[in-house]
Amino acid sequence: MSKLRDAKIFGGIGAILLLFPVVNIVGIVLLFVAVKYIADETKDHDIFKNYLYSFIINIVAVIAFISVFVFSFIALGLSFPNLDMQQFTGFTNFQGYISNSFAPALGGIIGCGIAILVGYILLILGALFLRKSFNGIAERTKVDLFKTTGLVYLIGAVTTIFIIGFFILIIATILEIASFFSLPDSLSKTKIDKNVDDSRRRCPKCGRIIPEDAKFCPYCNNKFEG
Repeated sequence: MSKLRDAKIFGGIGAILLLFPVVNIVGIVLLFVAVKYIADETKDHDIFKNYLYSFIINIVAVIAFISVFVFSFIALGLSFPNLDMQQFTGFTNFQGYISNSFAPALGGIIGCGIAILVGYILLILGALFLRKSFNGIAERTKVDLFKTTGLVYLIGAVTTIFIIGFFILIIATILEIASFFSLPDSLSKTKIDKNVDDSRRRCPKCGRIIPEDAKFCPYCNNKFEG
């Protein structure tokens, strides 16, 4: 079984598993294997590198988002401890309590905003690398649906600031499933290296390159008419 056929199966199943939170880790592993197989088969290792960069950036985005958010909520919690109404014997005491709590509360709110901004930027950056990877797959395998999938992932990442972005990402995952299952079982045998000049005269019998003015083939002695 060829690597491209394996990539077709692993990638399709892996993309399906992404839709189910319990087993999506297995899906990620299968997708990594699929993309690596495609990169090896097409001899384009930037495909796998860009996919890896996308994954790393997304992981960093999630960690940064959760870490800053947790820290910010802790700051908010510390800024407003349980109120003891007996301590507020007058407006001045209440005003002082609010003043002392305002600074850490404001820091917590700003921290939440930074967490959202950092996560958002990294999510878009990861989507850009994913699109580059999928564009490379589309170019090498002639499955243009990968280009559409990469573009929809990028649109989904950009619009995650709105709720609709998460629905777009689900659509992108469905397109990813279709893209992998659309892969051919093997690359075309007749694919011509772009660096080779194929305009030179060839012998119709043995296929070797021959001089333009040759009357017969110097390799197989085939004589040409005219």
